[in-house]
Amino acid sequence: MIEPEQTDLTLGFIPLTDSAPLIVAKEMGFFSQWGLDVKLQKQNSWATLRDKLHAGLLDATQMLAPMPLASSLGLGCAKVQVITPLVLSLNGNAITLSEKLHQEILLENNLAHITLPLAAYLLQNVIEVRKKQNRPKLRFASVFPYSCHYYQLRDWLTSAEISEDDLDIVVVPPVNMVAFLQSGEVDGCCVAGPWNAKAVRAGIGLTALTSFDIWQDSPEKVLGILASFQLANPNTVIALTAALKQACIWLESIPNRFEAARLLSSDQYLDAAIDVIAPSLIGSCLTHISMPPRAIPSYNQFSKSSHGSINVPEYIRGEWLLSQMSNAGQLKNIEVPADLVSQAFRPDIYQQMRLKLEDQAVQFFRRSG
Repeated sequence: MIEPEQTDLTLGFIPLTDSAPLIVAKEMGFFSQWGLDVKLQKQNSWATLRDKLHAGLLDATQMLAPMPLASSLGLGCAKVQVITPLVLSLNGNAITLSEKLHQEILLENNLAHITLPLAAYLLQNVIEVRKKQNRPKLRFASVFPYSCHYYQLRDWLTSAEISEDDLDIVVVPPVNMVAFLQSGEVDGCCVAGPWNAKAVRAGIGLTALTSFDIWQDSPEKVLGILASFQLANPNTVIALTAALKQACIWLESIPNRFEAARLLSSDQYLDAAIDVIAPSLIGSCLTHISMPPRAIPSYNQFSKSSHGSINVPEYIRGEWLLSQMSNAGQLKNIEVPADLVSQAFRPDIYQQMRLKLEDQAVQFFRRSG
């Protein structure tokens, strides 16, 4: 075992289904096994979480995969070098439309029902009719400007040659998405679970497609740490990464995922019903109150995919995310250092952690043998 330099840690998370690795590591004792006393602190928005990490009020956080790059470039914030030694999850998002927009799509396309996943071109007639009638543009919500949610929403719309000039895209914290759909403040949103399923259960939304329908097996959440914290506490970061890796492995078991849904439902975590948390964990996408769910086996991935282990923060993933930021026009007039990705995405720390896990396994078998 290693000796962490700092044992008391405060980790930030957003109440989402894919915060499961942090909550499992806490509740199943994986943090304790690595000599860490971790407090999990729920945050309301990604901007608040980022700012608290930058200020040192949080020692580490669950983060959207593009956020370490955005922080290191100073996009929307002061420039602070943030690193990730671990990918926590793949996929997990979905685009949900309000029931009002669902009915508009049926009406303006002369349809009795729609086929899922929903093709974005079905929005075109709605957009044109609203223009002719001088009605407000469609308004969609994403959770953060530098997020896969925003880039996935853009790609879906672009597939039908719908530009951002044709509608409005606003930022809404995940926990507020269902209320915004219900009130009509937004017509649709791209958000992670359990908020899509909650909208469906409440009869106020149609989940039109998942992020897996747009991008297959893309990095979604990562572990975010200040580079300065890692330099001062290298053993702590390895221990933290090891505990979360164990939680990701634990989440590969379907029976374990049912237990995870129970843990997540607690007031201190997601404060949501098990029947809206569990579906995505077991590969089921709730679609509409009057329609059957869709089978999406890769809805939430935490440790393995068809391509093997997902947790390595490979440079190719960082480069791909950077290309999405560029495609969205977010890097205009921004000087991007040549080593930005290699500074932010740290497979070297992951490999150090993996060796420690292997040593621990060897020692366990020697003691038990």
